[in-house]
Amino acid sequence: MSLSDRLLEARGGRDLPSDAAASDESSAVSLDKVSFAPAEHQSANLNTRVQAKAAADAEARLAVHETATPGSVRASQALRELKQKVSSDLYERVGARISDTTLSESDLNEYVRNELRDVVADQTVPLTSSERGRLIDEVMDDVLGLGPIQRYIDDSTITEVMVNRADQVYVERDGRLLATETTFSSEEQLRRVIERIVSRVGRRIDESSPLVDARLSDGSRVNAIIPPLAVNGAALTIRKFSREVLTVDRLIELGTLTPEMADLLRACVEARMNIIISGGTGTGKTTLLNVISSYIPHTERIVTIEDAVELQLQQEHVIRLESRPPNIEGQGAITIRDLVRNSLRMRPDRIVVGEVRGGETLDMLQAMNTGHDGSLSTVHANTPRDAISRLETLVLMAGLDLPLRAIREQIASAVNLIVHLTRLRDGTRRVTHVTEVQGMEGEIVTLQDAFLFDYGAGMDSSGRFLGHPVPTGVRPRFTERFAELGIALNPAVFGTHFGRIGRG
Repeated sequence: MSLSDRLLEARGGRDLPSDAAASDESSAVSLDKVSFAPAEHQSANLNTRVQAKAAADAEARLAVHETATPGSVRASQALRELKQKVSSDLYERVGARISDTTLSESDLNEYVRNELRDVVADQTVPLTSSERGRLIDEVMDDVLGLGPIQRYIDDSTITEVMVNRADQVYVERDGRLLATETTFSSEEQLRRVIERIVSRVGRRIDESSPLVDARLSDGSRVNAIIPPLAVNGAALTIRKFSREVLTVDRLIELGTLTPEMADLLRACVEARMNIIISGGTGTGKTTLLNVISSYIPHTERIVTIEDAVELQLQQEHVIRLESRPPNIEGQGAITIRDLVRNSLRMRPDRIVVGEVRGGETLDMLQAMNTGHDGSLSTVHANTPRDAISRLETLVLMAGLDLPLRAIREQIASAVNLIVHLTRLRDGTRRVTHVTEVQGMEGEIVTLQDAFLFDYGAGMDSSGRFLGHPVPTGVRPRFTERFAELGIALNPAVFGTHFGRIGRG
């Protein structure tokens, strides 16, 4: 029986015209939950054996859905085979042009989509308008996009996509992890998606280099790891970059900051204070760093240094540096530490390090202590006190035999302010500490909180924290410098509400 006959049988024998309106939903097969098997091609030479295996895997997965009706099973299978045939015909038509580097991404997308429309129009299988559109989108995602997870990349409410293995995909929405029904048809399809991502930024992933950090074109952070390190198959994690350009006002609206806290941070940046943003994984450190950097005057020269470019500073005078992993021979690596050292020769007014995680911490602290005031960076830590300990550990990774007191003195003299972020149980990301680094007392780096999050306010009926950061009533010592520089800061910012902390 042909594809056309099988699709008609699943529809109850009715032949819908290809331009039929999607309003007759009862006679059309819904494609919203159909997981098409992709074409298993890398070029015009089709790998028919792998293609047949992918189709068989898709059919086997479909068979386990006991709630599926016989008609829907036949329709789904017919549509899978149609997509496979369309993909095959498309690869035959476009050939090597699909990897033509002379075409821009937009031109390539337009070219492939036009060819795909012609391929679909040549099919004898009757399709409704909604089915045709869905089919074109699915094939485009497989050929040029990220396959079955492309829709989550396009969904602005999704903040993270986590592929644990080919048949298990989770997403994060509103700070909560959710399992999805989305699956890749095979390990090969997942590996193709990973290779497509990393190749676009000049990186590689293979058995000799089985893990990689990369980014998407929109700045989203990507981590991929494959066997033999990933025992259950390749794993892919994408932390999406917000398409909304977040501003200080927007963070205040979201409850991440308070107006008083934002006013203090503005004054600190203008006064060229050295600021460290600390927090756990996924707490929004890079986002806050982006927002705080908006206070840097447009007249200053800024050098940003990152493992994978994520920062999007709004100033014009910005030099963006990115580290480089070793090549296939294990040579040619350029580390963050190399870039920090090089940046000192680039006449920067400000150095912004996306994250310190190794020996480059020592070079950054030395830069802060030798005329490069106003530098910004982030570090992984659970509290401001832990951030100091973490910086000590990272300095020791530089390989120099420095006494602990000397390291602490470097930190105490270099860092002026620690801004700590926490992802709370309700999924929100809040600044829970704004802490001044005051100096040394004996062998200890002394800290003083200017703002603390008020956990004592409790939670509402939906489980959301009602509290917000409140001033401790203690005025940081460095505010004396504001008056010297003519930077205005309302004294009421520091308040007298310390008694609220911990109440209840």
